[in-house]
Amino acid sequence: MIKAVYPGSFDPMTLGHLDIIKRASKMFEQVVVCVLNNKAKSPLFSVEDRVKILNEAVKDLPNVSVDTFEGLLIDYAKENNVHVAIRGLRAVTDFEYELQIAQTNRKFSDDGLDTVFLTTSLEYAYLSSSVVKEIASFGGDVSRCVPPYVDEMIREKIGRV
Repeated sequence: MIKAVYPGSFDPMTLGHLDIIKRASKMFEQVVVCVLNNKAKSPLFSVEDRVKILNEAVKDLPNVSVDTFEGLLIDYAKENNVHVAIRGLRAVTDFEYELQIAQTNRKFSDDGLDTVFLTTSLEYAYLSSSVVKEIASFGGDVSRCVPPYVDEMIREKIGRV
């Protein structure tokens, strides 16, 4: 069975993330969407909220599950018998950074963690979690960027219900 992991902060999950998840679910027998718990950052949503959001997003994708991890992706991959990481690319500028990470993961993993890059669908090429948070922080409408339940959670979080 080919099992892949799609790691990220998903703070918040966007329609671009969901697009990558759905496309990956057609390519791999099992996909684990893995929320990074980075204690160095102060996220908008807790890890538990992000897991809840992602579980709602993937509930109709039987071969997709949600998990969390701290530390190195290569350690998570080894512990969970995963040999492929999925990363989304929006622009050429993403590629240089992501390529360096992919090569490092491949070099330092015992079994050789490979990375599959999926280019973002054009309709989501502008979209990032950072953009969503910035728009929301100024009272903007992010309903075209995230699923409806994520939009509602963002509005509750920033006090605009």
